[in-house]
Amino acid sequence: MNRLYTALQLKQLYRLKELGFEYTDLTQIEMGVEDSEIFDLPDNLEALKEIVSGCTLCDLSKTRTKVVFGEGKKDADLMFVGEGPGATEDSTGRPFVGQAGRLLEEIIKDTLLISRTEYYIANIVKCRPPKNRVPTPGEALSCSPYLLKQIEIIKPKIIISLGGTAYRYLTQDTTPISRVRGSFLDMGDFLLMPTFHPSYLLRNRTKKRFVYDDLLKVKKLLEQISENKESMNLL
Repeated sequence: MNRLYTALQLKQLYRLKELGFEYTDLTQIEMGVEDSEIFDLPDNLEALKEIVSGCTLCDLSKTRTKVVFGEGKKDADLMFVGEGPGATEDSTGRPFVGQAGRLLEEIIKDTLLISRTEYYIANIVKCRPPKNRVPTPGEALSCSPYLLKQIEIIKPKIIISLGGTAYRYLTQDTTPISRVRGSFLDMGDFLLMPTFHPSYLLRNRTKKRFVYDDLLKVKKLLEQISENKESMNLL
């Protein structure tokens, strides 16, 4: 996954910047891909979680209570990616367990008919941004190798990005979420479905119907994937 190696190289540059090296705008650097041991991350979620739990690369590590790594089925076909942990998540170390998380879980059960044990859920950044502000590009880039490695290990067929921030950092596309939600984007290793973040739905209840529609599309595709798996097992 070339995006993972690029993110790891950028992460290394941020580490060097902390040591006093000077760069211009790291978000604009075009990196070549080199398979070097210095950029290796473990191919195991538990080992990766241990590394992330001790990360101090960005300033979010100074204000967090707990790292929120992610949780769920380790080989899930479906993965959700949000923006960052909130207050409840920061105190528990679990993703999407606050009010917005409970709403998301309700919508998933109503549409996909599955529980949290059947999908994986994580965020763009693993530590809570102060006052729930949007993660900065530096924070997102510092954390992106961890998320990309999670995706590489889990190998989901579909990722649902929750909200504009998650969509933007996963695709580098700045198109408003209202214009892209509900459509599948081919990301090479997986299909991406952008939809509204549940915290947005708490403030705009009338928009829930759009997320229901989006997830019903995902349900149909997941059923097709399941049928294809069954067909392959019969061969």
